[in-house]
Amino acid sequence: MAGQASYSSEGTQTAVRWYPPAYDVRVESVPLPSIENPDDAIVKIKLGGLCGSDLHVYRGHEDVNAPLICGHEFVGEVVALGASFASSASGRPVLYSSLHVGDKVVSPFTVTCGECHFCRVGSTCRCLHSQLFGIPALPGGQAQYVRVPKAGGTLFKIEGRMSQISDASLILLGDILPTGVFAVLQAMQHPKLLPVFTSQPYPFSSQPFATMLQNNGTELPQSLIREEDKVLTVAVVGLGPVGICAIVSLLDFLEKSKAAFKVVAIDPIEDRRKKVQEVYKLIDEKARGNGTFEVASIDEGKKIVNQWTNGTGCNAVLEIVGNNSALTLAYELVRPFGVISSVGVHQGPQLPFTGRQVYDKNVSFEFGRCPVRATLPIALEVLLKHQDVFGGVGGAASLVEKIVGFDQAVESYELFDKGKCGKVLFDPWR
Repeated sequence: MAGQASYSSEGTQTAVRWYPPAYDVRVESVPLPSIENPDDAIVKIKLGGLCGSDLHVYRGHEDVNAPLICGHEFVGEVVALGASFASSASGRPVLYSSLHVGDKVVSPFTVTCGECHFCRVGSTCRCLHSQLFGIPALPGGQAQYVRVPKAGGTLFKIEGRMSQISDASLILLGDILPTGVFAVLQAMQHPKLLPVFTSQPYPFSSQPFATMLQNNGTELPQSLIREEDKVLTVAVVGLGPVGICAIVSLLDFLEKSKAAFKVVAIDPIEDRRKKVQEVYKLIDEKARGNGTFEVASIDEGKKIVNQWTNGTGCNAVLEIVGNNSALTLAYELVRPFGVISSVGVHQGPQLPFTGRQVYDKNVSFEFGRCPVRATLPIALEVLLKHQDVFGGVGGAASLVEKIVGFDQAVESYELFDKGKCGKVLFDPWR
């Protein structure tokens, strides 16, 4: 199985490179990657993505002081495998024995070994071998070829029913769709929201905990929860590509849960609000669940939440932006004993609230990087179910706005940085 077919690391490839200190991307010829370790794979990239978190490097916010090949979203074909890949490989992630040259794959945006403690328990974003694609130490996916370390644990093989999905759709599994799913899971699985789903008050709303208490002779109190207490109110702050993924994932979860809900999607940019409205129109009425959905500006969103809850606030807020103004809005919108799920990539400034403020409101915060490899199966189901949103390119409701060659890379970064375009994919062979 290990091999390189017709691939040779001799020569050069075309890639998008960023130069410090900021706002400087160039399309250049760079050396082809090669197998460096037995667990490596080389992937020929079919499409590479431009992601909102690429802008943190682009703007000089990541304390990076060396040039790098950009990008952490890519889908492609395996063209070379290290010596660890063999049909006889055992006791390791399954791809070490089943991945072949010629297989189509999509990659999470970080390296995932699949074997350490964090990977075994599902916290794959904190793998002991984790590296982010698109840093000086690990060249990214806005290139023609990329080296993938720990490839047997990192890569996701495209096969079966996935084979019918376009590359422009599959690439969403590398980052933004799992991240949207993760924003939802961090909130919906939180103990503070369980009374909505179980009709039992906290802390007895956790079924395993309640069962343990009952098995040990504890009598549970009678529930006083009313129907009005079981209406889940959620705000989504930030309606860029990840925000859209979060909204679709949230509505999918709520439809499956059969919970009554009210969701407001908030963004100051009118074009983004219009995009979300078009996305919502595409979702089949039966898949919208038992609830109310509104799209609003910041001021409108505050008024809507106040009216819906009589000033109580949202059970949960999904913060998708990654800056202090968005976090401040999330804190204003969330109710006491509520949950803020933040998946935006925050930078250097201190959080915009004091310990006393969060203590006095009993707010729970869930921050951090998405464990993409662990959430891929859930994200895949959302992707397959909602191809009306995730399957097209350039439509009014399409998540992906356009596919361009590297000749438009510099312009695409400039437009994306200014919020003048949506999700852009690069075809490195155009």
